[in-house]
Amino acid sequence: MTQTQRNRWSLIGPGIVVAATGVGAGDLVATLIAGSRFGYALLWAAVVGTLLKIALAEAVGRWTLASEQTMFEGWSSLGRSRPGGGRLDGRLNWAGLYFGVYVVVWGFVYGAAAMTATALPLAALFPVLDLKAWGMLSSVAGLIFVWFGGYGLFEKVMTACVGVMFVTVVGLAVIVTPNLPELATGLWPTLPEGAAFYTLGLIGGVGGTITMAAYGYWLNAKGWKGPGWMAVMRLDNRVAYIVTGIFVVAMLIVGAELLYSAGIALQGGDRGLLDLDQVLRERFGRPISILFLVGFWATSFSSLLGVWQGVSLMFADFTAHVRGRSDDPRARGDRSRAFRAYALWLTFPPIVLLFMDRPFGLIVAYGVLGSLFMPFLAGTLLWLLNSARTPREWRSGWMSNLMLGAAALLFAVLAGKELLGLIPS
Repeated sequence: MTQTQRNRWSLIGPGIVVAATGVGAGDLVATLIAGSRFGYALLWAAVVGTLLKIALAEAVGRWTLASEQTMFEGWSSLGRSRPGGGRLDGRLNWAGLYFGVYVVVWGFVYGAAAMTATALPLAALFPVLDLKAWGMLSSVAGLIFVWFGGYGLFEKVMTACVGVMFVTVVGLAVIVTPNLPELATGLWPTLPEGAAFYTLGLIGGVGGTITMAAYGYWLNAKGWKGPGWMAVMRLDNRVAYIVTGIFVVAMLIVGAELLYSAGIALQGGDRGLLDLDQVLRERFGRPISILFLVGFWATSFSSLLGVWQGVSLMFADFTAHVRGRSDDPRARGDRSRAFRAYALWLTFPPIVLLFMDRPFGLIVAYGVLGSLFMPFLAGTLLWLLNSARTPREWRSGWMSNLMLGAAALLFAVLAGKELLGLIPS
């Protein structure tokens, strides 16, 4: 390995951050349930999903470095007469309006979901406080961290969380002793009866959130600006999502070996991991159960921190555009008033949702906007990276267009399923 190659490996970081943020407790449950219902049959879907996420994140990074604009600047230029029309001029187009509504509604509901997911393992480990108290403490801890800590500390903590997740998840997969011949058969695409939409969800769900769009902002925070960083970005992205793929395969192994053979069903959502904790305690004892709960916490808290930091950066960019500021919002980053205002929005207003059933209208709005974001991201990346907004040498080739098109189609189908599910029967 040359000195240049060693330097590239030492720079890896933003990709780990975006992957750790995108893989939450609910994603691990979805993978576990896939393994518990279908064994290894959907392993290929997890691999395909990982490849799509690599393509999406690479497209975000390529746009950011090649154009030297943020994702929001790109969205703001869509539908305008000139490529540069989206720069900070105070006018919102359809994409800007969609993002503005989405980020406010999504943040309110996600804040409560993140608090609950982070509180679940803490309440199981330390029952001295209840779920609501742990949720509020976790949220305030996230706020304090992003308020006072810079990107360098943030990346180090996120990398540490990934390390804990890796030891926990891969360790569990080793403990349950996977059947390697059966594992290999899962790489051949098959579709068990009743698994069609579940397969699409597995491909599209793990590691795919609004924080994929935040990747470009973390590249800027890291100091990577301009096409000269393209090769490093691609290495960073691939390593991060290969790690994500290993997480997914490991959780599928746990579901297949520990739950599928025993016919054990899990609850949906984050609480399903508490069911797994009980199974592990009965099968392997309390020490393994504690190790798993620590990994559960690292998974949830890294997602919380990633959203508090990354989406707040995106909101700061959005706000600078609305205000028509001429200064670059990336220069102020996590010290801007808008960044801190959005971090406060994520932290305190959602607490009310911990004490009541979430209003039906809010749930509908959250479901509609949330289901449409990933096809919005994939579709707009196709548009941006095949237009004059991107320098010719960095525009998408046929493989990138194929992957982005497949992602847009997949997420559009999943969005349609989600929207149909919101219609009262």
